[in-house]
Amino acid sequence: QVQLVESGGGLVQAGGSLRLSCAPSAPRLRFNTMGWYRQAPGKQRELVASITNVGGTNFADSVKGRFTISRDNGNTVYLQMNSLKLEDTAVYYCNARDFTGVYWGQGTQVTVSS
Repeated sequence: QVQLVESGGGLVQAGGSLRLSCAPSAPRLRFNTMGWYRQAPGKQRELVASITNVGGTNFADSVKGRFTISRDNGNTVYLQMNSLKLEDTAVYYCNARDFTGVYWGQGTQVTVSS
């Protein structure tokens, strides 16, 4: 069973920055796609950003120009979040997928305060 381990969440003031990271708990073949989703209270889980194994990226309109996503040559993915807004408050989930399936992290809380 693949376990994704996230880190980097926390409390930050509006306008600040945070960086999330995620990696599998054990070495494995490179995932095709890795990304981040988020879920705010009372809302559906939504895609924030994703990156393929050849570097193609996709972002939610709400984060374009503020968030960047990157990954190393293995299976560690990063989400750099700048100019954070109150509405970015949510639980952020790491996601990874390949031919064996789709995998999720346990989630990390990001809280943006005024």
